[in-house]
Amino acid sequence: MSVLVNVIVMLGMLVVVPVGLRLTEQPELERIRRLWPLFAAPGTLALWLPRGATATALAGVYAVGTLLLALHAPRRAARGQNLDPAGIALLTALVTPAVAATALVAERSGHELFGFDLGILALTVPHFHFAGFAAALIAGLVCRVSDGRAGRFAALSVPLGTLLVLVGYFIGDWAELAGAGVLTAGMWTVGLLTWRLGQAEGRDRTTRLLLLSSAAVLVATMLLALSWALGEATGLPHPTLTWMAATHGLGNALGFALCSLLAWRRIHLHDAARTEARTAVHTHTEGRTA
Repeated sequence: MSVLVNVIVMLGMLVVVPVGLRLTEQPELERIRRLWPLFAAPGTLALWLPRGATATALAGVYAVGTLLLALHAPRRAARGQNLDPAGIALLTALVTPAVAATALVAERSGHELFGFDLGILALTVPHFHFAGFAAALIAGLVCRVSDGRAGRFAALSVPLGTLLVLVGYFIGDWAELAGAGVLTAGMWTVGLLTWRLGQAEGRDRTTRLLLLSSAAVLVATMLLALSWALGEATGLPHPTLTWMAATHGLGNALGFALCSLLAWRRIHLHDAARTEARTAVHTHTEGRTA
């Protein structure tokens, strides 16, 4: 399981976060996005080294990068930016990699942070890259283009569910189940809105396939997450952590997060090309008129 988890975490560090930051189209995040490989590369190396001082130091470098990213959230909030539902989702995305990095530093040092065993800490790292950063970011993007109650619900329930799951780590299994329920409702709403976006007219085949695939995957992966949390709280039979990593974790990483981000990247490039074409036509028309 550790090899699979490490590969998933590498995907989050090296691909999901920088691509996601580009999709925010926020100029103040451009510098940290460009510098991100300098933080992510040591973090990925730390995953494969034995626990100890070297792995901890390398994980600490990554933690510095996530802290610099997280500091953008209070600054933006203090200026009154991003306080609508989509903005709250973005603020959540900026903060959650720091939670993952904190768990990574503790796990690589062999320290059972807050009493959590090293296995749980290791799984916390991918969880807050994907259920944290990627899910919140995508929920915000969906909310921006899906004006309505469903979009606002998705943008608010995903951050709330993520927070409740985190709190549940400390309170107990029933609180974690409540968080999983809220997060599942939010993610399924994201999936529904993503499915509608994929069926919209004007989508090219690749973008449509990526959107529809990511929406379909969420149905299964979040059902697994809910069943695991329910089993932990009630004692009912449920998947093992190894099975969850191989199904829920891998499905969310590749099927949901990566497909969604690639689709949104294509949408943004398409929109930018259309805007550039309109500008060129407008400039040409004005030149001929003059």
